[in-house]
Amino acid sequence: MITSDAITWNAPRDDHPARAASQRSYSAVAKGDLQEWLTVYAEDAVVEDPVGPSMFDPDGNGHHGHDGIRAFWEVAIAPVYRFEFVINDSFANPGSNTCANIGSITTSFEDGSHTTTDLIMVYVVNDDGRVASMKAYWEPDRTMASFVQGGGA
Repeated sequence: MITSDAITWNAPRDDHPARAASQRSYSAVAKGDLQEWLTVYAEDAVVEDPVGPSMFDPDGNGHHGHDGIRAFWEVAIAPVYRFEFVINDSFANPGSNTCANIGSITTSFEDGSHTTTDLIMVYVVNDDGRVASMKAYWEPDRTMASFVQGGGA
């Protein structure tokens, strides 16, 4: 369920559990609500954003459990002033617990600077509809190449 105007959903709309969980995740991030975001994820969930070694995860092992996911929030999400999600497509086989969303995320900072990340996000949910695994496939160098400096706070 989308509860933020910072999300443009140009993909199929249905009640697939992984697709619904991804929408809840985007909405919580767009609202800056860590507690709501954590309720979307299972206690033992793993977040890999991006998959592999990065500035957020130097060893590339992912962020494990609510403590790891909370730590990821603090370094990757909390510093951002505004998120804008555009989901152009979503693939979810009926009867499965997985979806893959294709889109972009624009992250804006208080001084007006921003970047846009083109990515594929794969969500796997457990039987309770909570995210067990989220893998975001994107390239940090491509995102940084899109950086536009702002004009000040």
